[in-house]
Amino acid sequence: ECLRPIVSLDMRLGEGTGAAIAMQIMEDALAIYNEMATFEQAGIAPGA
Repeated sequence: ECLRPIVSLDMRLGEGTGAAIAMQIMEDALAIYNEMATFEQAGIAPGA
């Protein structure tokens, strides 16, 4: 089984460009994950 790309933008500029974009996507995703409030912190009642 071959690896699938994280993003497919048809840039044809080489792996370096795709790697730079993929790293930024991963950094942004981690920032969102780490900084997101829990339901309790956001004041959302259970079962709401």
